[in-house]
Amino acid sequence: MARDTGSDSDGSPHGAAPAASVRPVRPPRSPTPIAGWRRLIPRSQRALLGLRLRLTAWYVGTFALILFTLGAALFVVIARQIAADLDTSLRAATRAIAQAAAIREIEAVSAKGAADAVEELTIPGRALYLFDSTGTPLTPPQAESAVVADARAAAMTGEADAHFKRRAQGVAPRNLQVHAERFTLRSGKHFVAAAVADRVELEDRYASLIVALAGGAAVALLLVAAGGWFLSGKSTTPIERTMAQMRRFMADAAHELRTPVAVLRSRAEVALQRERDPEAYVTALAAVGVEAERIGGIVEDLLTLARAEAGERPVGRERVYLDDIALDAVDGVRVLAERRGVELAVPEFEEAAVEADPVLLRQLIVIVLDNAIKFTPAGGRVSLRVRANGGRSAELRIEDTGIGIPPEDLAHIYDRFFRGGGVRARGDGAGLGLSIARWIADAHGATIDVVSTPGTGTQVSIYFPTGRR
Repeated sequence: MARDTGSDSDGSPHGAAPAASVRPVRPPRSPTPIAGWRRLIPRSQRALLGLRLRLTAWYVGTFALILFTLGAALFVVIARQIAADLDTSLRAATRAIAQAAAIREIEAVSAKGAADAVEELTIPGRALYLFDSTGTPLTPPQAESAVVADARAAAMTGEADAHFKRRAQGVAPRNLQVHAERFTLRSGKHFVAAAVADRVELEDRYASLIVALAGGAAVALLLVAAGGWFLSGKSTTPIERTMAQMRRFMADAAHELRTPVAVLRSRAEVALQRERDPEAYVTALAAVGVEAERIGGIVEDLLTLARAEAGERPVGRERVYLDDIALDAVDGVRVLAERRGVELAVPEFEEAAVEADPVLLRQLIVIVLDNAIKFTPAGGRVSLRVRANGGRSAELRIEDTGIGIPPEDLAHIYDRFFRGGGVRARGDGAGLGLSIARWIADAHGATIDVVSTPGTGTQVSIYFPTGRR
């Protein structure tokens, strides 16, 4: 028989509450200020801001490297010049000692007098010494061992230079520089003049130079950082504008495609809701075909623009006649004009040769003619003229008696998906035709001039270069 252990099913003794594992509840962390700002800035803007910061850092880093290299080179050159100035000063001091000794000799003074003359000579910041030809100090009568050693070396070789440290109890060591030079008086006696300088003046001048260079570099880097931030902002502005255009383009494309896709889907769903006779299915399929054709036209136009911007659509160049291509384009849209009750005429027609891509040239003319016919009421008139302009340029002019374009819309007619307001907004098409027309014209070096009066009509003039003057 199994024994009762006196515990509940969870293993705890009778009458004792099971031990519960209590996990402390942490209060939600408040977002840091940086995280809060990151939420306020769109991701694309954060990417551009990061790019701008990196560009500025590159500007500052590159300039700092250049500045450091130039500053180091400048410091070395100036430091050498400062050291050379100190050497020159010590040499001048020893010559002054020699001149003082020579003056005393001319006055028929003994060697001791010459030493006394040196005692009278003072040069600020310089300790002056006179030694005999054996390196024994004369004035003052005692000298540091390093100065004596340098004087003895100069007595043998003519001149000598040395550096040494002066140590004193309770005082930091001082770096000193000594220059000794042998000279001969008229009496033929040889002496050695020595001058000692504290190199602290070099160190002070070095420190001043470093401070000046560092201060100038700091100011220059601040200016470069400000200028780099400004220039990076200028350089990222086209990127930002392009990204904004891409976002707007994608939104407009989605908007334009959403309607025909919705219509296409609804027609298919209605046709499939119940069984119908063959004629109803034919009608539904015809409507589906119309919407599919519209979607295909939008996609084709988008692909044309995308290939044009990517440079994947080569533009051919051959000698063609603008008048022949214009007549072919007129024949292609004549059915559309007759269907809408619009008269299509070619009142003026001259032979005009141009260097162009015939396929793109015809597409350009068809786009402009199609727009003119679509926005001209029944009973209106669309006319096409081709002029040679004396060989200076080939002009294609298309005029209509349609609804016209409001002045505020003229600046936007080449924008993608722009169809204006009023009646134009309810017209067919996605608003991509004139964007393609503008690209074709630019690719051929042509210019488009549009003049329109609301309620009266529109005149589109396209001028093609002929290469003749």
